[in-house]
Amino acid sequence: MTHTPNGIHHVTAIAGSTQKNLEFYTGLLVLRLVKRTVNVDDPGTYHLYYGDEAGHPGTIMTFFPWSGAPRGSLGAGQTGATAFSVPQGSLGFWHERLRAAGVPVEDPKARFDDEILAFADPDGLRLELVAHDGAADLEPWQDGPIPSQNAIRAFHGVTLIERSLEGTADLLTRRMGFDEIGSEGARHRFQASNGGPASRVDVLVMPNEGFGQVAVGSVHHVAFRIADDEQQNRWRDEALADGLQVTGVRDRNYFRSIYFREPGGVLFEIATDPPGFTTDESVSDLGSSLKLPGWLEPKRQELERTLPPLTLPVGEPVTS
Repeated sequence: MTHTPNGIHHVTAIAGSTQKNLEFYTGLLVLRLVKRTVNVDDPGTYHLYYGDEAGHPGTIMTFFPWSGAPRGSLGAGQTGATAFSVPQGSLGFWHERLRAAGVPVEDPKARFDDEILAFADPDGLRLELVAHDGAADLEPWQDGPIPSQNAIRAFHGVTLIERSLEGTADLLTRRMGFDEIGSEGARHRFQASNGGPASRVDVLVMPNEGFGQVAVGSVHHVAFRIADDEQQNRWRDEALADGLQVTGVRDRNYFRSIYFREPGGVLFEIATDPPGFTTDESVSDLGSSLKLPGWLEPKRQELERTLPPLTLPVGEPVTS
């Protein structure tokens, strides 16, 4: 099927402090603030997007910061970890950088043919850096704040925690076009048909695990990329005919989205590549000002009073 999803588009999680989130992802992990907008379902809350220099699908980590909200609990039916690709030989740099910043970080370990560095962000969200040969072929942020040979390139993949494998595996392979490419113990690896960056989904089978609670420090949903509106509509029609409960198309300004829960309970999204993050900002200006959908522009002044001010780690306030 030519209209199956083509790997991961973005991962969206829930944060606590907006400023701490910004400092961690742009200051420590050195992702770029690609877009500063609002949660269209809760416009008094930011929606922050981090990614590579140009905001390509497959690099985008997004957050809804809800200060004062409770911490979530990790369990079945959740995304257990989000992994980023880094070049071979860079984990020493990242281990030292994270420890120097006071971030608890595990020693590197092997998984499949890769080397993994596991840690968590300030809200307890589980993250991994995966060093592998293919990362060197991905374009880094050339003029970023750290040496480009160490820079995060894109997503490597996500780990889903599931009580059973069958339903999720059937969805990934039969409906979404992934191939199962290996297993290590309870971990089963699936890869999108293109085999490129951001193409892997690991399913960690834990039959006795309790279900988790999505809140601060949790992934809200995983979005998979699809080429355009036509292919998204075709995929939705076939999924509905197959019995999946899929939402209607929702316009998110930078992509169009449909949502459903996979059999184990994780919220999935299918997001179009276009129109992209440069539809209202040039590459050089990405993330430099608050962007609102047209229907919220009349409330701009009210929202700017409500939303907390943000300061980038270099000390320059983000303008409105």
